[in-house]
Amino acid sequence: MADTRSVPEWIGKTPDTPIPPRVKDRVFLAHGGRCYLSGRKIMPGDQWDAEHVIAIINGGENRESNLAPALRDKHREKTADDVAIKSKTYRIRAKHNGTWPKSKRPLKGRGFDKSRAASARTGRAA
Repeated sequence: MADTRSVPEWIGKTPDTPIPPRVKDRVFLAHGGRCYLSGRKIMPGDQWDAEHVIAIINGGENRESNLAPALRDKHREKTADDVAIKSKTYRIRAKHNGTWPKSKRPLKGRGFDKSRAASARTGRAA
């Protein structure tokens, strides 16, 4: 199938490169002006962001094909979920590699029953 794009895809030079307004407009139009997270139509006055579908911290790329419009409140919820996924992935990998920090204090047990210790010395049942 032939590529029907008349404009080359925007790719950020670094993960921190801000998305230009012209690219945000193209992303908005490509998705029909709908929030890809909630499916709601983005109306004039609504605050929205061009959101990375696959978060950069989770292996996504800073490019136009990885962007979609998202209402700001939904975007913040997804960002929190993305950070939680990254944290869990890091913990699992660190535990698997043996680099997860050990506990600073050992777990304290409840100890031995005092009456059993006394009965063992005297030889009588408690």
